[in-house]
Amino acid sequence: MDEQPWSRQRLRSNNEWLLLERLRSAGPASRAQLARDSGLSKPTVSSALAALEQAGLVREAGLLAPDRGRVAVLYEPDPTAGYVLGVDIGRARLRTAVADLSGRIVARVDVPNRGRSATSVADAAIAAAERTLAEAGIDRADVVQGVVGAPGVFDPDSGRVRYAVNLPGWGRPGLFERMQERLDTALSLHNDANLAALGEYAFGAGAGSRLFVYVLIGTGLGMGVVADGELFAGAHGAAGEIGFLPLLDASALEGDGAVPRRGMLEDAVSADAVVRAARAFGAQGPLTAKRVFDDARRGEGAAVAAVRQEGQRLALVVASVSAVLDPDLVVLGGGVGHSADLLLATVTETLHRVTPLRPRVAPSALGEDAVLLGAIATALRAARPAVFERRATT
Repeated sequence: MDEQPWSRQRLRSNNEWLLLERLRSAGPASRAQLARDSGLSKPTVSSALAALEQAGLVREAGLLAPDRGRVAVLYEPDPTAGYVLGVDIGRARLRTAVADLSGRIVARVDVPNRGRSATSVADAAIAAAERTLAEAGIDRADVVQGVVGAPGVFDPDSGRVRYAVNLPGWGRPGLFERMQERLDTALSLHNDANLAALGEYAFGAGAGSRLFVYVLIGTGLGMGVVADGELFAGAHGAAGEIGFLPLLDASALEGDGAVPRRGMLEDAVSADAVVRAARAFGAQGPLTAKRVFDDARRGEGAAVAAVRQEGQRLALVVASVSAVLDPDLVVLGGGVGHSADLLLATVTETLHRVTPLRPRVAPSALGEDAVLLGAIATALRAARPAVFERRATT
């Protein structure tokens, strides 16, 4: 029976997508190499490449001159076929970036978050994104997908963000729609720790891990879980909201008989908690978490004690997570995680005392860019097939 026209079109589209993804994952290749790798015939590969080139999805990437035989043209995906936008909204800073389809960042803006209300924060993020697009020389129409990272969990049914306790008013309905309308592009909102985990998997310490967790310790406490390259978000998107776990007083680790008390773990394991601990141990003067860690590096007693307490409490977090998820890797990130060099010894020592489950614990490889790069990685996953469908079928 003759193939129906729609079936032939679908087959051609599948072949083109197969070749495009091969070029994206394995690098530039010639027609002959693509035919060998894909199992498609050389005429089929030539036809598919011609269609992809005409659609602006692939381009010539140079020539291959073998020792014997004819010179071959190399092809690669055209990264300028579309662009993505990433936005990281933190309590202290706003970070935005534009990347092409290869993931190369072409422009970024990093500014203090001076918003005094949820609306002003949203407007400041919009302004930073618009400035980034202008610096990249990119029209809004060329942005295929935007991804915003922020504290809390977005509920698409109500249009509200839940659990964003460190961004007052961020749960008010309409803020996300305001950003989407002003930026005039496809936009999605995600939890910052989840994006950081995806960024670490795509570009950092989590690459190749079967199951790892990213613990974000900064203004608040959050966690992202990535299993076999996919984010685990839970039934309602709240998986990883470990800041709401009941608090165990770290003094119990010293054997004085202390018992758990009511409270959120975030109150004990965060930047503010480090500052409070340093004051409790006798530190004087204006303090920030960064200063406490800097003082600890210089050996100042109160700071050293505060950092040790933070390491013990982080070990309890890792032990709890390990008992539930059995990860092969735990990555420490966020503002406090940037000082993992001072924390890892205490975390490891405490883990050995409190649990037989001992995953590898490592610092973030991406530092302050983890959420932003996770937003870019997430946007790319949506943008690449969208660009293909838009261009290859027209």
